[in-house]
Amino acid sequence: MPVIHDNELGKITIRRSARSKHITMRVAPDGSLRVAAPMYTPLFIIKRSIASSKKDLKELLDRHRPMLQYSDGDQIGKSHSIMVREGLATTVERDRLRIIVTLASGASIQSSEVQALLRPEIINALKREAKGYLPKRLKYLADQHGFTYERVRFSHASGRWGSCSSSGTISLNIALMKLPFELIDYVLIHELAHTMQMNHSDAFWKIVAEYDPHYKSHRARLKREVPTI
Repeated sequence: MPVIHDNELGKITIRRSARSKHITMRVAPDGSLRVAAPMYTPLFIIKRSIASSKKDLKELLDRHRPMLQYSDGDQIGKSHSIMVREGLATTVERDRLRIIVTLASGASIQSSEVQALLRPEIINALKREAKGYLPKRLKYLADQHGFTYERVRFSHASGRWGSCSSSGTISLNIALMKLPFELIDYVLIHELAHTMQMNHSDAFWKIVAEYDPHYKSHRARLKREVPTI
């Protein structure tokens, strides 16, 4: 089955079938998009249909993306942690490197209400870490290996660790800060390689291998992780 890669939607698997009467799109169990189309539908028609539905498809992916459950003592990123204490009212606030959850009597950190209060603070903490570390590391790797790129932007809604546009903009998911440093480097090198090869051809993987000799093991390990916050 053909697979295409979209900078915003991630991997999209296309399946043509004689039983399909129309182009339909759904989220697969692995969180990626699957498109079913009539047998002889040209690829450009499928791509045009995806492009015209991009806003709805992004919302569909967001609805199906699993949410993590956070608990007392969890490490957030590289330097933050969650601390739970009792109080008169339920609140969530960040104090330097701690995200403090104050629970009123009878409240639980596992409740959906508290998790909803907690998630924006976790996003803010990861965003601070990402902006402090990732641009410097990306520039270092680019300078070391002779890559050039236009700019860096950050996201957290995407189901991808990173992406690179044809204009040279590298997008990085702030959830990268959850990963070991060697996997962060693998993702950064992966996206830098896309500044030279906007595909996943043999030529692309040859570039990745040149600057990350252990990329196959890093790639396998990354598949066991999810960029969910």
